[in-house]
Amino acid sequence: MTPASGPPAASSLSAARRARELTATVGGPAMDVLVVGLGATGAGVALDAAARGLSVAAIDAHDLAFGTSRFSSKLIHGGLRYLASAQLDVAHESAVERGVLMERTAPHLVGAQPFVLPLTPLVSRAQAALARAGFHAGDTLRLAARTARATLPPPRRLSAVETRHLAPAVRGDGLRGGLLSWDGRLTDDARLVTAVARTAAARGARILTRVRALALTGSGARVRDELTGEEGEIRARAVINATGVWAGGLVDGIRIRPSRGTHLVVRPECLGPLPAGLHIPIPGESNRFVLVLPQDDGRVYVGLTDEPVDGGIPDVPEVPESDLGFLLDVLGSVLDTPVRRDDVVGAFAGLRPLLDTGGGTGPSPRTADISRRHAVLTSPDGVVTVVGGKLTTYRRMAQDAVDTAVRERRLPAGRSVTASLPLVGAAPPRTLAALPAPRRLVRRYGTEAPAVHALGLRDERLREPVLPSYPVTGAELLWALRHEGALDAADLLDRRTRIGLVPADRARALETVRELLAEVTESA
Repeated sequence: MTPASGPPAASSLSAARRARELTATVGGPAMDVLVVGLGATGAGVALDAAARGLSVAAIDAHDLAFGTSRFSSKLIHGGLRYLASAQLDVAHESAVERGVLMERTAPHLVGAQPFVLPLTPLVSRAQAALARAGFHAGDTLRLAARTARATLPPPRRLSAVETRHLAPAVRGDGLRGGLLSWDGRLTDDARLVTAVARTAAARGARILTRVRALALTGSGARVRDELTGEEGEIRARAVINATGVWAGGLVDGIRIRPSRGTHLVVRPECLGPLPAGLHIPIPGESNRFVLVLPQDDGRVYVGLTDEPVDGGIPDVPEVPESDLGFLLDVLGSVLDTPVRRDDVVGAFAGLRPLLDTGGGTGPSPRTADISRRHAVLTSPDGVVTVVGGKLTTYRRMAQDAVDTAVRERRLPAGRSVTASLPLVGAAPPRTLAALPAPRRLVRRYGTEAPAVHALGLRDERLREPVLPSYPVTGAELLWALRHEGALDAADLLDRRTRIGLVPADRARALETVRELLAEVTESA
């Protein structure tokens, strides 16, 4: 694998590029493919189609990763949970796609994350044996997916002393030890989407944020520029709807059962040192856990719930107090000192776009029990919709959607190449380790880290963190404006960085961000 950063201009997304390409697209010649939605799957569709040599326009009413794709657990799962429910195909697909990300397409963004399942008195010996068998089955999945042992170490049993070393906050009374397992973890899910979109742009795709699809047909869309209010038509030989939980609002007959996954954000001092994440069994559940996820930026996420969402689908879901109470209760079951409600400094929720395959007269299944298989559906007038699935399998979902469009619309394209196509910033671990830039930047930008770092070296104001309590610098914000398609303060605070996950931090950083935006606008 060779570094995929390429010349900055080829992959760079900016306000100026958006304006040029929007003008060329609306009312212009028909594109081969129009993609609606720029979450992980939509960006993946744009990349897959562009990498096959097709002309592509991809639009979103908001920003890159505005919806579910920025509200995940930041984990690249190997499919262990699906083994327990006998969804062997989903489990294997997840393990394969995890290996693709970790070893080929995004090793700078996805690394190995250790997890400890503490064997407290609340975990029976039978439950422990079942969990241990599951972790070893997961290692078999890793082997079947041909992911190297060096990438993901094997699971093993821990002594009580080892468990307390990796998870010092766990209550010692009655602790019998623990189970150590490994999975993939993203530096940041929104950064993955940005990297996919920029890689698509480098292949010629037109990445157009703030462009809302008002109506879809098999030959294009009526759209509105959300910045100016102007409306127009984008013509295309194939249209792919990748709008997740909003898919049914654009295409008739698509039935989605959204499921809310909530995470809490706490400061690290509430839990002390966390060399590993935690799996905490949910009482009464055989294969569901609350996860404690330490982050590189010093915060800790605790999640997640799996609750059905009824009624309308909001742009940004609110987190109910019931979700917070549930997560704190499960977390408190294993800690020496429980985390209190006042210790929660932020919370976020994402909506899983689960395909509703019901229709019977019996009770609907819990959203936790609905399959995570994805589906590719074609409407009577030819719009291809991809729904279901999960973040880990975004690339395969995109491939299947483009395969369907190519076949049904008879587009001149070959097979997908994205399983071996490195994303912007990707390089082998040895290359990444030798880059002359801080490790934190390398984990976020890969081979582009030295260029980001150089912005701070040239301007002392950009070298300093935006907040004393958070490591993001002004250089990273400027890079996001010049190369990552950020258009306003919300893009910078809530997606290119994750400052906005803590409302108090967001409020403190807002003025600095606005000043930088004003300077960039004046110099443009």
